Order: sequence, then C-alpha cells, then structure tokens
Amino acid sequence: MTKKHILRGLLTLPIIAFLMNNPSSTAQDTATADIGFDKLADKALAAMKARAGELNIKGVAVVAYAPGSTVQSWSSKMLVVGNLRTPTTEKNKGDNLLAIAYTKASEMAETLKDSGSGVRPPLTGETGWQGGVTSKGKTGQLIAAFSGGASADDVKVSRAGLAILAQQL
Repeated sequence: MTKKHILRGLLTLPIIAFLMNNPSSTAQDTATADIGFDKLADKALAAMKARAGELNIKGVAVVAYAPGSTVQSWSSKMLVVGNLRTPTTEKNKGDNLLAIAYTKASEMAETLKDSGSGVRPPLTGETGWQGGVTSKGKTGQLIAAFSGGASADDVKVSRAGLAILAQQL
C-alpha cells in the first residue's frame, strides 16, 4: 500500500464517520446494501417456508428492513409458500394472501409493534390481524409477516424469519 492510498483512506474516515452518525444521510442505505439484504432475506424466507411446512400451512411470507429508528423507507422481499391466494367459493370471494401479509407489515411499520397488537384501532387499509412480528435490530427496524394460516401459526412462521434477520441487522 502506498502513502497515497493510506492518505486517501485517512481522509475518508471523517466523512464516513459523519455519514454513519447522520440519520438523514444515505449511509444507512449503503450499509444495508453492503450487508446483502437480498441474501439475508432469502435465508429468512427459507426459514419461514420451513416453519410453515412444519405447521402444514401455505401462504405468503414477507420480510423487510428499515434503517434507522423510524420507518421512512425499507427493503423487502416476499415468497409465495404454496398459495398466493385462497380459492374463491360460492360463499367466499377468496383472500389475497400477499395483500394481507403486506397489510400486516404496513401496520407494524407505523406502530413499531407486532401486527394486531391493539395499541390503537386499525387505520383504513389495515386489518388489525395478528401474524406479523417486528423488533428493533442493530441498525434499524426488522419486520416479518406471514398470511395463510391461523393467526397463532402465522406468528410462529414470522418469528422464524425475524430470528434470521436479527442475527445480522
């Protein structure tokens, strides 16, 4: 390594430190990209799929990561675990399981509590259904939601995904 490379590195350290300590910066977004959210999300979704298989349920899994202490933006990924929707019958118009999973996630993004927590009445667009879990991670908010089973089972599946996210984020 030359003196030029060392000097360049030393000059960038204060800039990096500033960006990492400035919550309005895009450094957090860069940090998320460096972590490889897609690969980590794939692992979390695989854990959710495995747990759903153990519980013999099908549906849709969603994981998301929002840098910082409030949700202003997020990276998310979903996986269909058997069914994107439930069948339409004469008595039931069917359920869009992807929409329900993202509704759970959006409620958690706003409340920073598990979906269906009852901390307030559901807003328009929310269902108030349980099945999503969230927690504060090392660098931001972690969200996992599943829709397709009974609420208690959806929570079990979501916890499997959240555990993977919490290992690194």
